[in-house]
Amino acid sequence: MQVNVIKTHKITGSDKDVFAVLDKYLPEVSEGSIVVVTSKILSIIEGRVVKIGDVSKEELVAQEAEFYLPADPKYHFSLTIKNSLLIPSAGIDESNGNGYYVLWPKDPQKWANDIRDYLVKKFHLKNIGVIITDSKTTPLRWGVTGAAIAYSGFMPLNDQVGTPDVFGRVMQATKVNVMDGLSAAAVVVMGESSEQTPLAVIEDAPFVQFVNRNPTAEELQALKINLKDDLYAPLLKSVEWKKGKND
Repeated sequence: MQVNVIKTHKITGSDKDVFAVLDKYLPEVSEGSIVVVTSKILSIIEGRVVKIGDVSKEELVAQEAEFYLPADPKYHFSLTIKNSLLIPSAGIDESNGNGYYVLWPKDPQKWANDIRDYLVKKFHLKNIGVIITDSKTTPLRWGVTGAAIAYSGFMPLNDQVGTPDVFGRVMQATKVNVMDGLSAAAVVVMGESSEQTPLAVIEDAPFVQFVNRNPTAEELQALKINLKDDLYAPLLKSVEWKKGKND
């Protein structure tokens, strides 16, 4: 697998067209590629930013999260649930915001679908994937890793339930999360600070199962684990989550 990052100009509020940015910087994309776009540039372009000082971050978290906990006094982050991700502060970020809080795009899945449709038509492709990424933390580990907040054009999970391992034992629960694995690989190369590389193209990923369409509502729902069925339910249910306005 190969990840090629793409450097752009500094994306600011003066940029109004995501597809103009793609036209300017995205080289010809080949069949069987996955185009990765950081959610931050989509948010900035669509104006999903709030001037720091105009409203508190706590208010924004309550507005944007599905569920949230009060901000931690040590790190000043809120632990939140949004789009089936356990993520700090509902994805609200100050880095590379130039004095603004940057929220998530209003509808990341629509962006993934629209970008994929655009690439299919522009480059006359059949097998092409798109991932919209952000970063998340991992419990008990320092550092952030990339995660997908939307995807299109491929199967997000490789279901290995019912298949044998090398000793013939039938797998009972293993599903490989392809979309988050690809996201983590891309984001670690794209960087998190001043790299100015918000786009990437992944090539030669033989484990990706492409589909020539956007995901269905049923497929998107199937990615989510009901809280009562989650391995981490004892932890997640042991705290008093506050209900956000984005529920």
